[in-house]
Amino acid sequence: MIREMNRGDFDAFWPTFESIIQSQETYALRPDMTQEEAYALWVTSTSKSFVYEDEGEILGTYYIKPNAMGPSDHISNCGYMVSENARGRGVARELCEHSLRVAVALGFEAMQFNSVVSTNAIAVLLWEKLGFTIIGTIPKAYRHPTLGYVDCFVMHKLLV
Repeated sequence: MIREMNRGDFDAFWPTFESIIQSQETYALRPDMTQEEAYALWVTSTSKSFVYEDEGEILGTYYIKPNAMGPSDHISNCGYMVSENARGRGVARELCEHSLRVAVALGFEAMQFNSVVSTNAIAVLLWEKLGFTIIGTIPKAYRHPTLGYVDCFVMHKLLV
């Protein structure tokens, strides 16, 4: 079930969130970010945040917000996280499909991912399967902990 996130959901998902940012493989977030800073980033500074819950366990989450302000606020931006034990079970796909429907309902006309780490091949492939196109490559934009500098992709999809 996908539903809006509350504070208790975020607190329950925090260990996964913290593990993801500390691994420094997919998110350009400080690995020492506090739980309060993460909550502000993921929940209070976004338009909406959602969780994927199965039998009382939070398996994944996403936020949606405008990608920019003013004349560019018709383009949405999302971030997704899935717990390690839920990977490969279609959770990310369901979260993204849900976010596309929510984006349209909120009046967004497109969705853009600003910095998809190129070595996150599973995510890149999924986003492409869901209709996103790589519209740009940012050379050496991410310091991967084992691979060194790697590229990031800007990915985009029109919704209307």
